[in-house]
Amino acid sequence: MLKEAQAGQVTAVIKPLTASVLFQVEPVGRWFEAFIKRQNRDVSASFQELEDEQELSEESEDEELQLEEYSVLKTLDPKDWKNQDHYAVLGLAHIRYKATQKQIKAAHKAMVLKHHPDKRKAAGEQIIEGDNDYFTCITKAYEILSDPIKRRAFDSVDPTFDNSVPSKSEAKDNFFETFSPVFERNARWSNKKNVPKMGDMNSSFEDVDAFYSFWYNFDSWREFSYLDEEEKEKAECRDERRWIEKQNRAARAQRKKEEMNRIRTLVDTAYSCDPRIKKFKEEEKAKKEAEKKAKAEAKRKEQEAKERHRQAELEAARLAKEKEDEEARQQALLAKKEKEIQKKAIKRERQKLRISCKNWNYFSDNEAESVKMMEEVEKLCDRLELISLQSLNEVLTSCTKEDGKAAVEKQIQEVNAQIKKEIEEAEARMRQASKSSEQSAGGGGGGSKKWSEDDLQLLIKAVNLFPAGTNARWEVIANYMNLHSTTGIKRTAKDVIHKAKNLQKLDPLQKDEINKKAFDKFKKEHGSVPQSVDNAVPSERFDVPGADLNLAPWTAEEQKLLEQALKTYPANTTERWEKIAEAVPGRSKKDCMKRYKELVEMVKAKKAAQEQVNSVKAKK
Repeated sequence: MLKEAQAGQVTAVIKPLTASVLFQVEPVGRWFEAFIKRQNRDVSASFQELEDEQELSEESEDEELQLEEYSVLKTLDPKDWKNQDHYAVLGLAHIRYKATQKQIKAAHKAMVLKHHPDKRKAAGEQIIEGDNDYFTCITKAYEILSDPIKRRAFDSVDPTFDNSVPSKSEAKDNFFETFSPVFERNARWSNKKNVPKMGDMNSSFEDVDAFYSFWYNFDSWREFSYLDEEEKEKAECRDERRWIEKQNRAARAQRKKEEMNRIRTLVDTAYSCDPRIKKFKEEEKAKKEAEKKAKAEAKRKEQEAKERHRQAELEAARLAKEKEDEEARQQALLAKKEKEIQKKAIKRERQKLRISCKNWNYFSDNEAESVKMMEEVEKLCDRLELISLQSLNEVLTSCTKEDGKAAVEKQIQEVNAQIKKEIEEAEARMRQASKSSEQSAGGGGGGSKKWSEDDLQLLIKAVNLFPAGTNARWEVIANYMNLHSTTGIKRTAKDVIHKAKNLQKLDPLQKDEINKKAFDKFKKEHGSVPQSVDNAVPSERFDVPGADLNLAPWTAEEQKLLEQALKTYPANTTERWEKIAEAVPGRSKKDCMKRYKELVEMVKAKKAAQEQVNSVKAKK
């Protein structure tokens, strides 16, 4: 707070004061300990006062320290100090490794006051001169226990420590009572603090796992340098000291290894006997069984769902096919009806044309001319379409005899001109095809071996039967033709290669002509096959006259479906070909049977031709 300005004084503001900021400070270390003590006691004492209080409490503890008199203290041999119990010498046998440095110091002080040679000598006791007095053992015990390193070495080989490991038979009925104390006393060797407890039967899996993980990775500070047989300080030279150090290191390593094996044996024995591990394994097994069962159930449901979906798809496909077949049947019936109607209409118009011409005596009084006109009228009936016939009949109905004659003669001229044109085109195609065939036959590779229409068709079939990649393809094709040709002309591989190249050079019209001839030949050869019963073998019932065959070439997809259906439905399947036909959309039972026969013949022919070529090569 600023003082109020006096008379004649001027007040000036240099810088406005900022708002106060509140900081939260937390005490740490020994200040935190003092803070907690002040808080618990509800007093405001300084840190120094608390330290003084702590020292007073420690001194009071030292005063309250109770020492246990070692009964054989006076009989100890100072030369055998290494085998003595240093804690017992100082009277700390009851607290041993738990004793603090202050307690050790206080115990040594008490022992000095009581057993120092000067004290005993003043009391009239006869003292042995030199280092042979037992007081040397007290001095050595304090020297060992007051040094942290030497004390740890002595604690590592504490003679009172129980190194035994319980057996499985001992822990059969009381596992926790047997092993829990063993782990607790061995926990003193751990470098890590907060050693986990063994727990009980109600401990969780995480706690048990943490316990055994800790002990399987146990880090022990226990070392055995106190048991070194030689002291390197007594060595006479450096080499001897090195040899002693080497021997001592080997002995320590061996004892350390035995110690770790002892700990590992303890942990393994406890793990194998622990009833909680057995319980956890059973729970884990039950859990896996449940998961496996649930997974199998889920898979079964998934399979059932897929099967239902597949059945639904098949049912939908079947219904769609039935609907499509029904629509096709209705369309076929409709087309048939329309065709019949058109046929009747054409028949009616033809009859009407004949009657009209007959009523006018075929437009002539001469009998010869009438007969000739009658023939021309019949030609008109055969060639004219329905619309043309209707138009002509309308003209004849509404005109005079002369006009009707002119209309009929005009129509006759048009029909005759069309017939003449078709004949000329057919003759031209035949001449061109014959000329091309003669030119190709007269080329290289067998000029004297003329190719007939049958040989050309056989060559085309062999080229398709033995595709590119066949072993010795052209020799096989030549051999196939020699086996099946009816001309008796023997063809070589060079002949068929040359002819195949010439056929590839033909224009589309010539190829169509050759294919048309092949189809006509096929119809001619298969037209007289007698009708077979329905249960005949496939080879006896393929080419039935009037059968509803689909003459369209088989696509790759249809061929694949047929092959799969043949595998799915073997020869002993009832109604085999009906099922195969259902598996190939767009193909009837007759189509599938016919295609099967063709495939069988192709395979047989390929095998025969290939075997013939192989036998010829083998002879060579």
